[in-house]
Amino acid sequence: MLNKSLRIGLMVIGWLAIVFCARAGEVTFVAPQERPQLQASKPWPKNHFLVLAYHDVEDDAADQRYLSVRTSALNDQISWLLSNGYRAVSVQEILDAHSGMKTLPPKAFLLSFDDGYSSFYTRVWPLLKAYNVPALWAPVGSWVDTPADRQVNFGGLMTPRAKFANWKLVRELSQSPLVEIGAHTWASHYGIVANPQGSHEPAVANRFYDKVSGQYENDLQFIRRIDNDVRRVTDKIHQVTGRSPRAWVWPYGAANGTTLDVAKKRGYQLAFTLNNGLANVRDLDNIPRLLIAGNPSIKAFASMVARIQETDPVRVMHVDLDYVYDRDPVQQTKNIDALVQRVYDMKISHVFLQAFSDPLGDGNIQSLYFPNRWLPVRADLFNFVSWQLQTRAGVRVYAWLPVLSFDLNPSLPRVQEWDPQSGYARRATQPYQRLSPWNAQARRQILDIYEDLARHATFDGILFHDDAVLSDFEDAGPDAMAAWRAAGFQGDIATIRHNPAELQRWTRFKSQALVELTRTLRQGVREIRGPQVKTARNIFALPILEPKSETWFAQNLDDFLATYDWTVPMAMPLMEKVPQSESDAWLTRLIQAVAARPGALNKTLFELQARDWSRKPQNAIADQQLARWMRLLQLNGVKHYGYYPDDFINNQPDISRIRPEFSSYWYPDHD
Repeated sequence: MLNKSLRIGLMVIGWLAIVFCARAGEVTFVAPQERPQLQASKPWPKNHFLVLAYHDVEDDAADQRYLSVRTSALNDQISWLLSNGYRAVSVQEILDAHSGMKTLPPKAFLLSFDDGYSSFYTRVWPLLKAYNVPALWAPVGSWVDTPADRQVNFGGLMTPRAKFANWKLVRELSQSPLVEIGAHTWASHYGIVANPQGSHEPAVANRFYDKVSGQYENDLQFIRRIDNDVRRVTDKIHQVTGRSPRAWVWPYGAANGTTLDVAKKRGYQLAFTLNNGLANVRDLDNIPRLLIAGNPSIKAFASMVARIQETDPVRVMHVDLDYVYDRDPVQQTKNIDALVQRVYDMKISHVFLQAFSDPLGDGNIQSLYFPNRWLPVRADLFNFVSWQLQTRAGVRVYAWLPVLSFDLNPSLPRVQEWDPQSGYARRATQPYQRLSPWNAQARRQILDIYEDLARHATFDGILFHDDAVLSDFEDAGPDAMAAWRAAGFQGDIATIRHNPAELQRWTRFKSQALVELTRTLRQGVREIRGPQVKTARNIFALPILEPKSETWFAQNLDDFLATYDWTVPMAMPLMEKVPQSESDAWLTRLIQAVAARPGALNKTLFELQARDWSRKPQNAIADQQLARWMRLLQLNGVKHYGYYPDDFINNQPDISRIRPEFSSYWYPDHD
C-alpha cells in the first residue's frame, strides 16, 4: 500500500487534473456524492452468507507454510464477528435455507478449517464450544491416515505426524453438533504435470500430461482417477463417523466441473472454493470463501470482512499469444518471461489471453494454442502461459476465443449475406467469414473446441470475441431461414427488410440466437472446468450509443448485461473514425449510455485501443493519449477498464507512463 505522503500527493495531482479538465471543458466530473456508493454500508442480500477459510492454528508464531493464524487472533476474530452483528450458521442451516425450509439470518457466517490439523481439536474446538459457534472441518484423508511413526508428506514438505489429527479425533469431533466433517480429497492435495512445459497444477482439477507418451489423460482415465479418490475419502469418513460427508472442499480452491459431477454422484451437496465474495444458498456448487492467512491484525480482518461485497477495480491487459509464440523455444521462453514480468510490474487484475492463432490478423482462425479435435495446434502453449500469469503475476486469466470465425471444414455452411442488387445470397466476408450459428454440425464443432479448451487448460473466464455479429443482410443461408420459419415467422430477407415490424423481430431473433449460442458454450466449459468460470463478451460501441443499430450488429446491451458477468464495450473512438479531438466527448457519451442503466457500470469493462488501426502503417496510440482516456473513464465513475493490444516486446504502451492511471495498486480508487 502506498505511504500516506505519496497518497496525499497523488490526491493533489488528481485534484489539479480535475480542475484543469473542468476548466478546459474536456471531461465531465462526477461529484463524489453522485458516484456509486460503497457496498459495505448496504445490507447483505437475503440468504447470502460469508465463509471464512482457515488452516492451522498455533499459540506462538504463525507458520505461513501452513497458512496459520495464532489462537489469540482467531479468538479475537470470532469475538469481533459476534460483537458486530454477524451470526454463525452451520452447514445444516445452509442446506435448510437452500431447500426453502428456513431463511438465514442477516450477516450469516460459517467458519471452515482445511487439511486436518490437530490444532482443530486442541485450539479451535475449545473456542467453538466457548462461543457456541459451528464450523466445517475438512481433512485430507491420506494425511490423517498417516501411521503414527511416520511423517506427513505435506505437498513435499515432510511434517511431524503430531501436527495432523488421526481418525480417533475425527470420530470424537464428528459427535459434536458444532462440527461438520467435510472432505478435502483422499490424496489429491498436490500438483501434477499438466502440460508439455511441466507446470504442476492442482491434481484434482487438471489432467495429467505424460511426457513419455506426449499424451494427456483422456476422459475415462481422469474420471477413474478422481472417482477412486472421492470414493476412498467418502467411504473412510462414513466408516469413522457413521455419516457420509456432505461438504467438498477444493484443494487450493481449484474447482473442476468433471470432478464436481463425480463428487455430487457420491452424495456431496456443497462445494467450497477460495474465491472471494458472499455465497448464495441457491448456488451451493460454487461457494466462495475468504482466505484468512498471514495472521492478520483485527483491524485488517475487520476491513476484509466489512468490504466483502465490494468489487475490486478490474484492470485488463488484452494480450495476443501470437506475440509470445516463437519457433525458437529459447526466444519463446524469453517472451513468456517478459510478458509475465510486465504484467506483474503493471500490478493489474486480469489478462485477456488469446487462445487462438491469427498471425495474418484477418480473423480467419485456422489454428489454436491448445489440443483440440478440429483445428491444427500451432503450439500447446495457452495453458502454460495462463498458469504462469496466474501463479507468477497473480492475475486472473480469461481465455479469448472466437464464437463463429473458426476456419473449419469447407463443407460447413458459412454466414450468407443477401445482396439487394442481385437478389441472391453469397458468403459474407465482413467483418470476418463466420460459421452459420444455426447449423447443428457447426454448433457442435464449435462447442467441441470450447470443451477441449476446458479439458486442457486452467483459466478463470472466457472472453467471447467480437465476431459474434450479424448484419441486417445476414444470415440469408438455408439453416437461418429454416430456423426463422420454425419460430413461426414468414418471408425471406427481402420481404423482412421492407417490413419494419418484421425487421425488428428478425433483429431480436438473431441477437437472441447469438446469446443462446454463447450460453451453450459457457455451459459446456463449466461442465468440464467448473461453475466458477466467468464470461465476458465484446460489444461494438454503436449498439450502445444508438440502440436502433442493433439491426446492423445483432448485439444488444441489455441482453449482454443480463447474460454475461462482464460486458466489454470496444471503447475505441479512432476505430469508429471519431477524430482524436472529439474522442473525449465520444467516450463520455458511451459511458453515459451505459450508466443510464442502474448498476450497469458494475458489470461493464471498457476496452480502450492502444493502436490506431485506421492508419497505414498502424501506429501505437501515444501514451499520453491512452492515459488521458483512462483518466476520463475514472472521472466519469468507471472502475473497470483495459486496453488492446499490449505489445510487451516493444513496451507499447510504456508502462511507466500509463501505470498511474491504470494500476489500482499505484493509483487506487479507494482505500
